Amino acid sequence: MVGDEETAIVDALNALRHRWTYVLTTGGIGPTHGDITADCVAKAFGVPSDPRALAILYEWVKTTGAEMNEARLRMTRIPKGADLILNKVSGAPGFWIDNVIVMAGVPSIMQAMLDEVAPKLKTGVRMLSETVRADVREGDIGMQLGEIAKGNPDVVIGSYPFFDLPHGANTNVMLRARDAQKLAQAKHAVEDMLERVRRAQSG
Repeated sequence: MVGDEETAIVDALNALRHRWTYVLTTGGIGPTHGDITADCVAKAFGVPSDPRALAILYEWVKTTGAEMNEARLRMTRIPKGADLILNKVSGAPGFWIDNVIVMAGVPSIMQAMLDEVAPKLKTGVRMLSETVRADVREGDIGMQLGEIAKGNPDVVIGSYPFFDLPHGANTNVMLRARDAQKLAQAKHAVEDMLERVRRAQSG
């Protein structure tokens, strides 16, 4: 979270946009004096504001019968070179410039904007996950899980203890990988190990 402070917003944007594929911001593009995100994004990119959003807001005002006032005009400040993000809820658009996606802070408006943006985002290889209920305590399988993790370096394995009222202390083992075959192989190894541990404990 970054407060309504120009230097902090500009610094955060410049630090994050060079490190990550996308930076999504919410809030700070409304009609009040504290809504300075749009101006800060323009400053971070070194570009002036672009008046294109004004036409969209005028159309929305005409349709809804709302008054076009100075506060609403503040919501048309868009950095030059940005693509507009349609706002089906309240008219004033968000925007997307380079890898920075700027959306409203009101949850329903932000969700509408995200619905517009999400299909356009580039995605990587999907992360697959499996969860296995261990039916043993985490301490009983810690070393064995470590060995399985060593033998399956492309699979992330984590153990998560929980308390099950009828049975007491228990553990979920979560496995994550981008390759379905490697995930299945590691899951099989975990299930075999758990079967051996449970058999040893009951016998």
